[in-house]
Amino acid sequence: MTYAAAALIVYVGTYTGGPSASKGIYRLQLDLATGALTPAGPPVESANPSFLAVHPSGRFLYAVNETGGAAKEEGGVSAFAVASKTGALTFLNQQSSRGGSPCHLALDAKGRYVLVANYGGGSVAVLPVQAGGRLEAATTFVQHEGRGADPGRQKGPHAHWVDLDHANRFALVADLGLDEVLVYRFDPAKGGLTPHQPPAARLALGAGPRHGAFHPAGRHFYVINELSSTLTAFSYDPRAGALSELQTLSTLPAGFSGKSFTAEVAVRPDGKFVYGSNRGHDSIAIFAVDTSTGKLTPAGHQSTLGKTPRNFAIDPTGTYLLAANQDSDSIAVFRIDKASGGLTAVGAPVSVPRPVCVLMVKPLN
Repeated sequence: MTYAAAALIVYVGTYTGGPSASKGIYRLQLDLATGALTPAGPPVESANPSFLAVHPSGRFLYAVNETGGAAKEEGGVSAFAVASKTGALTFLNQQSSRGGSPCHLALDAKGRYVLVANYGGGSVAVLPVQAGGRLEAATTFVQHEGRGADPGRQKGPHAHWVDLDHANRFALVADLGLDEVLVYRFDPAKGGLTPHQPPAARLALGAGPRHGAFHPAGRHFYVINELSSTLTAFSYDPRAGALSELQTLSTLPAGFSGKSFTAEVAVRPDGKFVYGSNRGHDSIAIFAVDTSTGKLTPAGHQSTLGKTPRNFAIDPTGTYLLAANQDSDSIAVFRIDKASGGLTAVGAPVSVPRPVCVLMVKPLN
């Protein structure tokens, strides 16, 4: 299909197999005028393509294949070509992620390298991208060491998220098992990662940092902590690659006593609000941002209309938030109030089996 001018392609990474019988990467269309979310083509088969990232050119899409478990059981990273106008995906190739259960990936600003975080292996690898979008075998590999305070979840390192800062100079890695956000100097010519000084920003014992998000201005950074259900705000010095903690707030409403774990964090494109997802409370926590200091003020919660919102995404215009309810096999669409940051559901949730990641992109002409 050809997309309308005011529409986005929505790719959904899923967990394959199981009772929901997911096939792989699903493709939908989001109408920016109405918020309507509709299927846009058949899914592309891939094994556990749980997290997705698009090349800066828009011509290629990359997915982790979250397979394997321990460090010796390696998962993969798959490359796909993106068709102009339709957004259909064509498989190019797959390479090893060099570790078990890869769960997050990102591309550098020039699209020359894919960085992947291996949860099971507690490691990070860098894979070069060829001119035609295919991946080469990893040329950089970093193994994390150590353990955290939680005897059940932090027996060893668990790299859970990786991305580069706006200047493409430093790579940050949230390691749930170590209670750290590690900082590496990134070599854009060779794709190298070198430990920085200081090597990491530490979170509270047992916090379990899961994902991070930079403020659009590049001087503040937000980390959502899975095990403690908290959100930590940092100031970020882009010249020094240094993080300084500003505050840590709960993502749950006062009085909630049930079991819940956080998952995703995102900043609205205008930088005025930060959002985080709670799995258990099954909600999106909303925080207003003081744009001068980067500090946050709680601004409410919105049910995701389903169970286990593992991931969510905000469209590039800042108009809609799409929440992936993994255990309800659905994606809910919410319109974002520009002034309050509040969320209002648009229609009923759309059926997608075992959704894990939502990625919205503009169609290629």
